[in-house]
Amino acid sequence: MTVESAFFIVAGMKAVRLHGVADIRFEEIDAPGAPPPGHVRVAVKAAGICGSDLHNFRTGQWISRVPATPGHEFSGVVVEAGPGAALSPGTLVVADSRVWCGECPQCRDGAYNLCAHIGFVGEVCEGGFAEEVVLPAHQLLAVPAGTPPEVAALAEPLAVALHGLARLTLPKGAPLLVAGCGAIGGLAAFAASRLHDGPLLVADRNAARASLVAQVTGARIVPLDAAVLAGERLGHALEATGSGAVLTALAGLMAPGGRVALVGIFHGPVSLDANLLVEREITLLGSHAFADELPRAAALAAANAPALSRLVAAGVALEDLPATYQALLAGEVLALKTLARP
Repeated sequence: MTVESAFFIVAGMKAVRLHGVADIRFEEIDAPGAPPPGHVRVAVKAAGICGSDLHNFRTGQWISRVPATPGHEFSGVVVEAGPGAALSPGTLVVADSRVWCGECPQCRDGAYNLCAHIGFVGEVCEGGFAEEVVLPAHQLLAVPAGTPPEVAALAEPLAVALHGLARLTLPKGAPLLVAGCGAIGGLAAFAASRLHDGPLLVADRNAARASLVAQVTGARIVPLDAAVLAGERLGHALEATGSGAVLTALAGLMAPGGRVALVGIFHGPVSLDANLLVEREITLLGSHAFADELPRAAALAAANAPALSRLVAAGVALEDLPATYQALLAGEVLALKTLARP
């Protein structure tokens, strides 16, 4: 064995990297070195595949650098803290996925999710589909000790779900319809089942996935059918599919004055009868990432670990991640969240 090959074994690590549209590869790359001041080196324990990861893989919409290591929904253990970083080795942390500029008007107002130059971990910097990652300490949140890593990794998407619910400003006792039982929709239903006292309805064309969410949350499964839902007086809905047809259906189902929060990622323009919105004063609310919900999401996840574990698929190895992308795009995975386990 040469000195060079011996060094590679010591300094290398496994990672999955996006090289372009529909081009994701399992590779061995250099491991990060000692973290610079204010940064922390983290050993990744669980990293979720997000719908935005799949969207970027399919379309390249947010590719800003290649190759790049995706993965913004992850938990890990602090291995080493650089000078000035307050996190101690051994601490279980989750990532704040947002990368903001700190200088634009939105950042100055504290609305970092609306930053004019917003980027995300795994896009503008290296992410969690690797054995280790280095990030600024301010983008890492310590989670309650004893939280299973796979549940901790749900904190980021759960924060997205909480932000969508917050955008709706649900009145006490009001019915809520969640359209889409994927990760964000399912987690929104989960959060509502724990935090809201009104009737909870869920809809999804995947009957098995809707059934899983209903079992965990106690929600009632419904079709997006005006005749079936005529007596519900639906004033609040969360759109988590990214489907123009579903958004159009929700607009038609809402009672006058209704509110619809949009958290799904749409793949193109949507044709919608704006007169319906005008005449019935229906409000469409964009919901982007999260604001200050991450600590609350981490606490909620830790307190409900057994229930949330039911929504997570068995972890896959990094080398199996490219094939898992294809399985998810083909709709072959039942669980709400699939995790890589480096």
